[in-house]
Amino acid sequence: MRDRMTARMTASQPQPDHALSDLANHLNSRGMPCEVVGDANLRVVAMNTLKDAGPRDLSFLSNAKYVDELQTTRAGAVIVSRDQSTPEGMTVIRAADAYAAMAMLVLHIHGWRKHPPAAERSPAVIHPTAVIGPGANIHHGVTIEADTIIGRNAVIYPGVYIADGCRIGDDCVLYPNVVLYNGSVLGHRVTIHAGTVIGEDGLGYAPVAGKWQKIPQVGTVEIADDVEIGSNCSIDRATLGKTVIGAGTKFSNLIAIGHGTKIGEHCMFVAHVGIAGSVDVGNHVTMAGKVGVAGHLTIGDNAKLAAMAGVMRDVPANATMMGAPAVDKVEAARSMSLVMKLPEMRKQIRQLETQVEKLLGERSGD
Repeated sequence: MRDRMTARMTASQPQPDHALSDLANHLNSRGMPCEVVGDANLRVVAMNTLKDAGPRDLSFLSNAKYVDELQTTRAGAVIVSRDQSTPEGMTVIRAADAYAAMAMLVLHIHGWRKHPPAAERSPAVIHPTAVIGPGANIHHGVTIEADTIIGRNAVIYPGVYIADGCRIGDDCVLYPNVVLYNGSVLGHRVTIHAGTVIGEDGLGYAPVAGKWQKIPQVGTVEIADDVEIGSNCSIDRATLGKTVIGAGTKFSNLIAIGHGTKIGEHCMFVAHVGIAGSVDVGNHVTMAGKVGVAGHLTIGDNAKLAAMAGVMRDVPANATMMGAPAVDKVEAARSMSLVMKLPEMRKQIRQLETQVEKLLGERSGD
């Protein structure tokens, strides 16, 4: 049944094909030297993984973990590094950086997601004081409150709520059920995926007479240009001042940023990262999955934090840290090596205890 459905979709929406020679020329013209080895006239219609590709697909290999799949892939051609060995007769595009070449060709072949026009039903509710830029594509079920400004060519999907006083730049995309609390600011070309909340109250409470007294959260959130935020993320507004996400930074899903935290430019955060309040994160910082950062710390430029790292102290620039609590990768590797040896060490200790008991018994019998 799936094959019949796919055939009908393909028939109604034919995909353009691309000669490998044209794809190689496209890469070369953008400063990514490459060459086709094999059938340069082969035509492909899509990019796919080595495992799932078919004869009309172009695939790639950039991670040595998947090198064995070169032997079994059905892909018409594969992008590989210049020194990668390949099965005899396989057509390949050899590039200096196979992953970068793949990224460029995915965009060339598939393009960006096309946003459908707003439907003619249940119109959006837009306050008369809101200013909407030309070319905005605002879907049904959207609510835009007073004194909000939305730039040119914004795409706002159903269920989005934009509170009063927000500022949204040009070419932004807000997917379904995104919520912007009052006063939130987005730069140009910001993408926010479904279910994410920007500008909710941070965890601001003071202990008073044995109870938690809520502190009004009167700050804002500012998100700079070219930021992309995954689904179901939460970015707290500052208690005072601003929570800031720097230009070009990318978030995966399920990420929480505490109030007053400032994230630098071109950072990369993988799913389940949680950062407490008042943290200063530098530029080009990478945090892998489930990294947790305690409050009031500083993370230096170009730092890398491995998955599940628990950061309890400042991280210097250019450091790579792992573990909980997080330490330098060399120290962490040594500690892990010792942990792995614990069963054998335990066995040796028991043997030594047995020998000591035997020696003590022999001595007491003298």
